[in-house]
Amino acid sequence: MKRHLLLPAAIWMVSLSVVHSQNRSHFIQDSLDNYISSALKDWRLPGVAVCVVKDSKVVYMKGFGVKEAGGTDSVDVNTLFMIGSNTKAFTATAIAMLDAEKKLSLNDKVTKWLPRFKLDNKLAGEQAIIADLLCHRLGFETFQGDFTYWKSNLTRNDIIEKMAHIKAVYPFRTTWGYTNAAFLTAGQIIPKVTGEQWEDFIKERILLPLDMKNTVVLSKDLPFAKDRALAHTVKDSNLIKLPYANIDNLAPAGSISSSVSDMSKWAITLLNHGKYKGKQVIDPNVIEKTWTPYSIMRQNPPMFNEGHFSLYGLGYELKEYEGRRIVEHDGGVTGFLSQFLLIPEEKIGIIVLTNSDQNYFFEALASEIEDACLNLPFRNYSQVYLKYFQYDQQAASKETKILLDSVKLHLNSTLPLKSYTGNYFNDVYGKMQIVMEKDGLQMKLSHHPTLKVFMKPLGGNRFYVTFSDTDFGAAVFTFTTANDAVKSVKVKVADFVEITPYIFRKVE
Repeated sequence: MKRHLLLPAAIWMVSLSVVHSQNRSHFIQDSLDNYISSALKDWRLPGVAVCVVKDSKVVYMKGFGVKEAGGTDSVDVNTLFMIGSNTKAFTATAIAMLDAEKKLSLNDKVTKWLPRFKLDNKLAGEQAIIADLLCHRLGFETFQGDFTYWKSNLTRNDIIEKMAHIKAVYPFRTTWGYTNAAFLTAGQIIPKVTGEQWEDFIKERILLPLDMKNTVVLSKDLPFAKDRALAHTVKDSNLIKLPYANIDNLAPAGSISSSVSDMSKWAITLLNHGKYKGKQVIDPNVIEKTWTPYSIMRQNPPMFNEGHFSLYGLGYELKEYEGRRIVEHDGGVTGFLSQFLLIPEEKIGIIVLTNSDQNYFFEALASEIEDACLNLPFRNYSQVYLKYFQYDQQAASKETKILLDSVKLHLNSTLPLKSYTGNYFNDVYGKMQIVMEKDGLQMKLSHHPTLKVFMKPLGGNRFYVTFSDTDFGAAVFTFTTANDAVKSVKVKVADFVEITPYIFRKVE
């Protein structure tokens, strides 16, 4: 999953004053430990693991904090964190390897390998090529469809079939829109070509040759790893532990768990033109192909200094920053956020792994190290991002309080509560049911059978909705009624899962 920052003007002005002109060459060795240790307290982060590589060597690699909030087991360089969408680079590399070996072509139509692949736009479905899957240019809005897939009981093939029911927001190949299901689809081409499942191919062709022996490919296997961080979030101002997300139905888009020790080998290999310990593990043309721009992203200029474009390759964001080419990606999955950043011309790699999904420190720290490596002025990104984070949290808390206060007023709904019960249907998601329980209305989602969805009247046709799984957030659902009957309901989950709302029609 992706998260992009847009700072409010007031905070932007505060941030502009945070500049220190100094030689930054010793920042990593002399100051980084204290910087991170202080930030852990400021951000209420249980743990962080950090690595910096330069010229094919690790120049800094440490763990900070603990694997579990309230525990004493320290994070070390081998502690596993879920890396979320940093998985995508592995999937894109695997496909590009098969392209280099002439076993497939990035220009092959998807239907050559997956004949049942379809999109709502018939022509787009017929013309889509493998590269389209890996650079987010199918025409979908960012995260479109993910509510249906995320932590659902759908299989990989079910998800691919569901894509045909999504009405893309944009015309085919015109606009970048981050699409997790597209990477799943690309991953499902691998067994058609090789006879091996995506997870086996990634392990055998990339992880084992790079001695990434501790890395776990599927989320179902993470609980059995010995050295692993636990997932955390913040709920009602409290830091809480979460169960690991089971997202193996979207595995090629985000299921890998790794450590800074293992990820350092990945970074060194990429920066060394595919060589690891003198052996050519990845063809340099494969790496260059994944670093070739395919899509134009929405412009997201750097907070400081100069940067002139934001593009997307195959599994990587590609930027220009202070005259350097930047290859990077972030990753977000329940309880974890990560950053992976390369500066190929300088042979520099930066890896940040965190075990809380409520922080912007993972980005701030990568930016701080990046600037230090390029001898740019100290900006104290952690404090700048923290101001924005606190602003964002305060605004969300204020909005929640208003809604909860409205719930306490016991305002009457337009129709009796029983009128809202019944069966509903959405063309993408499928079936949903609203039932009356002892404590009020509850929604039951067919593809999320263990998810509890609680609905409290806000008056009229509006209901305040909370989910038993914090990933889905809290929202206001609005019903449409006519002639004393319910016609439909607008369902919206947290933007972290999906931005696009769903309209469920009442069918009974």
